[in-house]
Amino acid sequence: MKKKLNKEAVLDMVRGFQPSCVVIAAAELDVFTILHARPMTAARLALRVKGDLRAVTVLLDALAALGLLDKSAGAGPVYRVPQTVADVLAGTGSQCMLGMVRHLGNCLRSWSQLAGVALSGKPANRRPSVLGSGEDLASFIRAMHEISEPMAMPLVTGLGPLKFKHLLDLGGASGTWTVPLLRLNPEACATILDRPEVIPMARRLMRKAGLADRVRLVAGDFMSGALPEGVDLAWVSAIVHQNSRAQNRRLFAKVFAALEPGGRILIRDIVMDTTRTRPAGGALFAVNMLVNTPGGGTFTFAELREDLAAAGFTRVRLLRRGEWMDSVVCAAKALGTRRHMTCAGSRTPSPSAVVGIPSRPSAPGPSSATPSATADSPTTPAPPSTTRRRRRKSTVRR
Repeated sequence: MKKKLNKEAVLDMVRGFQPSCVVIAAAELDVFTILHARPMTAARLALRVKGDLRAVTVLLDALAALGLLDKSAGAGPVYRVPQTVADVLAGTGSQCMLGMVRHLGNCLRSWSQLAGVALSGKPANRRPSVLGSGEDLASFIRAMHEISEPMAMPLVTGLGPLKFKHLLDLGGASGTWTVPLLRLNPEACATILDRPEVIPMARRLMRKAGLADRVRLVAGDFMSGALPEGVDLAWVSAIVHQNSRAQNRRLFAKVFAALEPGGRILIRDIVMDTTRTRPAGGALFAVNMLVNTPGGGTFTFAELREDLAAAGFTRVRLLRRGEWMDSVVCAAKALGTRRHMTCAGSRTPSPSAVVGIPSRPSAPGPSSATPSATADSPTTPAPPSTTRRRRRKSTVRR
């Protein structure tokens, strides 16, 4: 039963942007990291961030009022970050969500133009944060990892045995999902395909995870040119919501062509019910795609099944229905003549021959001016893929 709203509840809902903007501004200025390392006065912090003293003081007092900073008494008060806050908002925090908070700031700039978008039908004008577009992309990729990493192994494990020899992680960003998939299949290898700017991030994570010798990194745009072939499992994670259905059909056809006969595609994304109002987070995420992409949205299982079938896939199933971007759809390419599967270190076409690196789609606005909000952002404007980001994935603010 729906809760009845009164005027106070409505106004509280609308005022929700205020604390959000305070936290996002502090995250973009790295206030929590700085003050966690060394508590200081507003004057010293203003010098550190090259900011205006009055403005920085107002910001710090608002953070203290929200319980995100401690402020000492007396003249020249010193501001400190409580440890529980530092764990989440300082760059070195044990549960750091700094990338996601910054990414949501990029989403917020687009969401503020929603009325105009509703009239024009065109995505919002994108503008970078104070960090610049390059750092915004990094924030998007970081956000996708922050959100996905805790859920990746439990979700993949919950899908049951996924036997494969060669994984294609499409728009795989830093490779967050490649890690559990390979750890559960120790004899397999993988190819991660994402934007050139993202590849160094994936290389670092693969080295940290001890998987560098089992992963080939390919820089390119998955919407232009052919995909790397010789794979028997394609992982399409937080990608389809950035596209229109026509774009998804083209993408599914590319994946179909890249797969070995008998290979499968797994799509991790939001799956809506037939009313398009549940899950509620998916309905709000559709708004995120509206303001950040020309044709993206959230889709029903029937729509995904139809579009996969149009590309030639069979046995389309909903393996998992979640309440956020944790539903998984599976489909198969019918058996036929098997080709030789290539893997990391084997003889394959050069990355530039496989995909069209120069013409990557511009980010919808991160995971997209900077990554659009697509990806996995758990709240609206919810990323990010690998792209999540100015590409069809990154960005969508995944």
